[in-house]
Amino acid sequence: MSIWTRISDAIAALRAGESLSAVFEMLRTPPDRSVAFTIAVIALGAKMAKADGTVTRSEVAAFREVFHIPPQEEANAARLFNMARTDVAGFEDYAARIKRMFGNDTAPLCDLMEGLFHIALADGSYHPSEDAFLSRVAEIFGFDDRRFTRIRAQFVPDAARDPYGVLGVAPDADLATIRAAWRQQVRDTHPDRMLARGVPEEAVKLAEKRLVAINRAWEDIADLRQ
Repeated sequence: MSIWTRISDAIAALRAGESLSAVFEMLRTPPDRSVAFTIAVIALGAKMAKADGTVTRSEVAAFREVFHIPPQEEANAARLFNMARTDVAGFEDYAARIKRMFGNDTAPLCDLMEGLFHIALADGSYHPSEDAFLSRVAEIFGFDDRRFTRIRAQFVPDAARDPYGVLGVAPDADLATIRAAWRQQVRDTHPDRMLARGVPEEAVKLAEKRLVAINRAWEDIADLRQ
């Protein structure tokens, strides 16, 4: 059974008049989390596209880069996007329910934020309303400013980049501690780790920019410490 068939089944299980956001109360355990992750990215992405007033072709194309959508499943994907875009429930309700679904497991929430940034930057610009939207979602997810800034720096070209912030270490940490943090983040970015925490196989490519940022941060710090 494809992930899109499972998504269609999850949507069909909603009661008449029930908000799409209610689906996150039903999908709490593996393998349902991969379904929930996909719905979360598309649903919040649709809300974000609405936030900046337009839905561009590049934003729609970005969904195709995050998720492989077979031709026969395009109707299901479009239905989900439009359900979220027109749903009376606000994005904050979506974000809060997604947070409850994953609980204290922040790793898939970081993966999800990266998917949203990928979609936001798909048209080559980063709109202030998109920044406000993503900042609020990050706040609901429980991210502090440092974590949000780190994720933003992976995608926004002119964002400030702090190599220590990327690796989540203090600037005065010794090199051995920094190296250990770098290696741990590389391990956490491995596709097998991502699949284990519910990121669908179609979206594992989201980690490519994170891995580039992690390795660049380590190289910058190592060069500074020479």
